[in-house]
Amino acid sequence: MGQYIHYTQEEKERANRVNLEQLMLKQGEILLPAGREKRLGSNHSITIRKNYWYDHATETGGLAIDFVKMYYGKTFSEAMAFLLSEEGVIHVEAGDWEKETQRKEVLKIPAVSPNRRRLYGYLVKHRKIAPEIVNYFVQKNLLYESCERDKKTGKEYHNAIFVGKDPDGKVQHLHKKGLYSGEKNYKGNQRGSRPEYPFQYRGDGKKVYLFEAPVDLFSYLTLHPDGWKQNSYIALMGVSAKPMLQFLKDRPDVETIVFCLDHDTAGSMATKRLMTELETLEKPYTVEIERPIRKDWNDDLKALSVAEQEWEQDVALSM
Repeated sequence: MGQYIHYTQEEKERANRVNLEQLMLKQGEILLPAGREKRLGSNHSITIRKNYWYDHATETGGLAIDFVKMYYGKTFSEAMAFLLSEEGVIHVEAGDWEKETQRKEVLKIPAVSPNRRRLYGYLVKHRKIAPEIVNYFVQKNLLYESCERDKKTGKEYHNAIFVGKDPDGKVQHLHKKGLYSGEKNYKGNQRGSRPEYPFQYRGDGKKVYLFEAPVDLFSYLTLHPDGWKQNSYIALMGVSAKPMLQFLKDRPDVETIVFCLDHDTAGSMATKRLMTELETLEKPYTVEIERPIRKDWNDDLKALSVAEQEWEQDVALSM
């Protein structure tokens, strides 16, 4: 085992102030412009700005220490040593870093599209979500289609907006999913979103179901439509523990947590990590695990839809 090194709070702050843009250029990384940020040439889902980073695929982010741990697979001590060494001496000015940390960016709500044609086309036709599920969340003002215009090009962009609210009903989080075909379709959280209040539904029951993404949540409700409104459901927007912990703090009456993450290695590891987070809480919870048969709940739903269509065709041919 390596020798444990104690780092002071001042050293941690210095490490977290390392300018990731300049550091990655020094490491030979190609950076691509992405608005006010830079996108990594080696991984287009990751954007960086000064000492901040965000992975749009896993919807996780943070400061320099967590970036080095994630990107290079280093331990905390190794990341600290790397960032404080001569290879990581480029820092964001302390004043700038403090301003960035303390500033609360205003959450701007995108304009509503005059119609929901693309929204229903994407969720109902492409994702096979039950239209009554989509209707319900639209009526509850938790889902809508936006229409945004690029200031430079004038081009319109339409996104599905999944709205996250706090217990008082105030909008705290907006998740955007592009309504266009293609594997590289845009998805991300609106600037100013609070990660502890992502898209969710709160029922009066004592059970909460956790999913990685809103489409997984919708797919599960389509597959299990009976009595779903009595329970609560949260899209973690990845595998962060923040939404789960905040919900349990807001709802001390909840007794059971059902983990419904993806049926893959990453989903299994995330489930174990989140269960470990639960063990740190004073209150004991009943824990259940439900896994999709395929990789995720939408894969299960689409496979069921194909099977039903084939069955209907066989019945029609036999008549």
